[in-house]
Amino acid sequence: MTAAIVFEELEKGQRIGERRIELSRADLVRYAGASGDLNPIHWNQEFARSVDLPDVIAHGMLTMGAAVQLVVDWVGDPGAVVDYQTRFTKPVVVPNRFGTEVEPSTALTVTGSIGAVDADARTVRVDLAVTAPDLSAPGADPATAAQLKVLVKAQAVVRIA
Repeated sequence: MTAAIVFEELEKGQRIGERRIELSRADLVRYAGASGDLNPIHWNQEFARSVDLPDVIAHGMLTMGAAVQLVVDWVGDPGAVVDYQTRFTKPVVVPNRFGTEVEPSTALTVTGSIGAVDADARTVRVDLAVTAPDLSAPGADPATAAQLKVLVKAQAVVRIA
């Protein structure tokens, strides 16, 4: 909550937390319906491969939104996030996995730390590191795959009341 954060105690390099977000194909279909982004690269494996993608990939805005949730949870008020920007570097590959129901097949790992403090504006810049397993090879195991940076320069500016 914002009330629990004491601005004067915040410093550059301070870690705000870490979060793991599991994703499944069902999550992508739900996001497509909610966002209106029905591009088949987000749900159709054959189509995704036909345009030289390794498999179905997560929506960039889904990835970006999931990542900033760490900041929102930390500050306790989504309105306190006054700026947010990032660069997309690698797609988040979401293979099809199911048993008796659709199961998560990949996960984002998000860590946040304070990158800058502006005492005059009472804001902090939170730098986010966002990774996902490299599942570009067919049959790659998310548990052992190398972690790729999927977003870089992911930065949220937060006003602390």
